[in-house]
Amino acid sequence: MTDENDEISRAWNGVLFDKFSRFKPLLTTGLSLHGETLIARRPPPAGARVLDVGCGFGDMTRQLADVLAPSGGTAVGVDVAPNFVAAAARDAAESNSKNATFFCSDVQVGDLQGPYDAAYSRFGMQFFNSPVAALRNIRRSLRPGGTLSCVVWRKREDNPWLRVPELCVRSLITEDEETADEPTCGPGPFSMRGPDLVSEQLKAGGFSQITFERHDVDICVGRDLDEAIAFAMALGPAGEIMRLAGDVARQREPQVIAALKEALFGFVTPRGVYAPSSTWFISAKA
Repeated sequence: MTDENDEISRAWNGVLFDKFSRFKPLLTTGLSLHGETLIARRPPPAGARVLDVGCGFGDMTRQLADVLAPSGGTAVGVDVAPNFVAAAARDAAESNSKNATFFCSDVQVGDLQGPYDAAYSRFGMQFFNSPVAALRNIRRSLRPGGTLSCVVWRKREDNPWLRVPELCVRSLITEDEETADEPTCGPGPFSMRGPDLVSEQLKAGGFSQITFERHDVDICVGRDLDEAIAFAMALGPAGEIMRLAGDVARQREPQVIAALKEALFGFVTPRGVYAPSSTWFISAKA
């Protein structure tokens, strides 16, 4: 498991961090619609100390910190990638968010610096090689009766913002043309799409009173069509196919761009390119 975790850490701290940084405005504003709704529906207790798992750039950590500030509460973000933690800390300092702090740790096995009254996560739970180990570690960091509230993607078919580009790229690049010498991000964005499996994982992790609530919203995947195409070719399942295909992907890039332009055109609006997305809001008690 350690070797697998090291590979995931290298991916998130290296090539994926660079790509996420390139599209940071889309990731912190488009995806934030799910996180903002989660916080509104499951706000942290007044004065609480809360953990944000897989905090990335720390924008949700700061949102939690803002909610907690009037009552003296604090929000702590954790991520496996030092580059993300450093970026989150810089953004918090620039925004003068005094009650948001960050540290680097492997959530599966590391010290999470508890105890916490609640744990949150926005798309930070799907990439564990051993989700039960991670959930047990999160459970140990919570006070008895503490809560876990997280957002995870539902099935591919209900997420056209990712599925449509993936199908386009797969029509031009097959799996046997992908190379195996690149670090990968872990199980992937849809690994927690099934409530039955995830419920069992949560129970094995020491949680009870488990609920799933569906949340659908159109999210911005580009300020214009060119940015939406570039975003799709860099991140998500389509981006991973392109990255792992290496030279083959570079040779077929003109065909990929043409296919994506046609496929994504239907999502263009006067405000930008908006495509449907679908998540589970998962709640559980320690």
